Formats: sequence, C-alpha cells, structure tokens
Amino acid sequence: MSIFFGADFHFGHSAICRYCSRPYENVDEMDSSLIANWNKDVHDNDDVYVLGDFAFQNPMKYLSCLKGNIHILPGSHDRLLKGSKFAHWLMPPMVTLSPRGLQDEYGKQRQITLCHYAMRSWPKSHFASWHLFGHSHNKLEPYGLSFDVGVDGHSYHLWSLEQVAERMKTLRPITDLRK
Repeated sequence: MSIFFGADFHFGHSAICRYCSRPYENVDEMDSSLIANWNKDVHDNDDVYVLGDFAFQNPMKYLSCLKGNIHILPGSHDRLLKGSKFAHWLMPPMVTLSPRGLQDEYGKQRQITLCHYAMRSWPKSHFASWHLFGHSHNKLEPYGLSFDVGVDGHSYHLWSLEQVAERMKTLRPITDLRK
C-alpha cells in the first residue's frame, strides 16, 4: 500500500485551464487526462489525500472512477462535498499524519500536516515536521519543510510519499529545536 498526495484538481471547472494556463483545450480533455494520470499511479488499496479543490461540480462523477482510498480535505471550491453523501471521503480541514515507517534523522516518527492552505507555522514545525498544502497552484515558494502538492506543479500527477520525501531533502527546516 502506498500513500499519495495532490491538490487543486478542479475536476469539472471549465475556466481553470485558462486561469492556470493548463495545457488542455477544454474541461473534458483536462478531466480525462487527470483521471488517467491518477489511475496510472494509484492502485486500489493505496491511500490518496486530496488537499482541497477536488471538483467544481458533480464530485461523485469523479470519485466513482478514481482508484484508491480517497480522503478529501476541503478546499475553497469543495462546497458540494458537504453532507452525509460524502462523509466517507471528507476529512477535517487540517489533518496530521504519521505514516508508518517514515522516520526522521533522529529515528522519531515523522509527522506531516495536511491542509488546503499554506501555513507559516504548523504542528511541530519547529521540530522539523512537514507541511503539505495546495490552493496556490504552485505560485508559492516552499517555506521551511512545506510545499504545494497541487497538480499544476507536478505535471498533473499526484505526489507519492517517496517523491515528497525526496523533495523535502532539498528544503531546510525553519528551526529545529531538537538539536
């Protein structure tokens, strides 16, 4: 079982191609490409964390054709996910994970804070924890051990936990109070 992260898919959002200079002729082409990329990378038992702005309209249409155990943190365009119909997929706006086997250089379990929005401080940020976010469509520079996992900055693919770990090696913590 693998873990994946992504944000800002904007399934069904016809204007997002223009707003974000996405390389698609129309929303149907974008949706098809995003679905194909997702299903190429993800297996049925993998966990996928979507950090907001999943679908602009008809979320069930997309949820029904994507692989993996999908967990959606609400974003600024996810108002249609409210209600019991989507309770299985919807998570709180901020979640902290401690993925099994992901340890820091001191042998302690690594924590990852997930949120649609970028934060300058997050749980244990001064102890070298990680923060993944979306919303900015790859227009914000990383801050400390945080960066935007939106599809606009990753060739319209999800980020695997291994890819996140590799990217984090290129970043520097704000402060590490463990030393």
